[in-house]
Amino acid sequence: MNLFGKKNYISIENRERTKKVDKRKKAEPSIPDGMWIKCNTCKAIIYKKEVTEYKLCPNCDAHFRMNPAERIAITCDEGSFEEFDQNMHPKNPMNYPEYDQVIKKAQDKSGIKEAVVTGRCTIHGQKTVLAIMDSHFMMGSMGSVVGEKITRAVEYATKHRLPIIIFTTSGGARMQEGIISLMQMAKVSEALGRHDAAGLLYVTVLTDPTTGGVTASFAMLGDIILSEPKALIGFAGQRVIKGTIHQDLPEGFQRAEFQLKHGFVDRIVHREKLRNELGKILRLHSQTGREEA
Repeated sequence: MNLFGKKNYISIENRERTKKVDKRKKAEPSIPDGMWIKCNTCKAIIYKKEVTEYKLCPNCDAHFRMNPAERIAITCDEGSFEEFDQNMHPKNPMNYPEYDQVIKKAQDKSGIKEAVVTGRCTIHGQKTVLAIMDSHFMMGSMGSVVGEKITRAVEYATKHRLPIIIFTTSGGARMQEGIISLMQMAKVSEALGRHDAAGLLYVTVLTDPTTGGVTASFAMLGDIILSEPKALIGFAGQRVIKGTIHQDLPEGFQRAEFQLKHGFVDRIVHREKLRNELGKILRLHSQTGREEA
């Protein structure tokens, strides 16, 4: 005989207990998103308000990546920056699948239309043209608009006999634009060649990471090449190189300190001292130019 053959049962909810649980849930404090950041160097979890305008890790002094607006704020004299070609935005010249959606997502995330911001400003009163690449926009990859904006900035500097400073950060050429992307390497380099022939100053500031086609072209053409500490600087990735030569790579390979030791970088400058360093370079160049004139 099956004493438990009844299939339908009545469930009685403990309303008092449910109410108590709900009250406890409401009492729990909520932590807003973005309050904490993780340092990829020392792995520390950092309260965001502890990070100053220079975007440095308070534990290990690692230099976090910056966007152009943050870079302008700590580099240019206040209110002096005037942007060039602000409304220039990318197309899809190769009809690459879903490229338009990728661009829209990058624009929404970064708040800018392309991976570089260009303009003119003063640094400690010295006039200069500025180009700042942004790793937050498709890892700073160089497409047709990036190349065009930098070329126009260089040509403006040449026409008005001004120095130019380029802050580089990039994963290299933009694959969605194919050969058109690769053409930008030659275009920017040619414009810089005319700038150099006019006897004008070009300063590169290499920031993390500067790799691929950008390194293979205009990033390494500066009259003076500065770098932030521990910036990754190279062409191919370490895994590719190691897999090709079948050898272990030296410790610190492709970091700024390694490149300084081997003559690819002129000086490593801490971010807090960079504005003063650039101001000094611009002032010395300006004085030399007047003496030669």
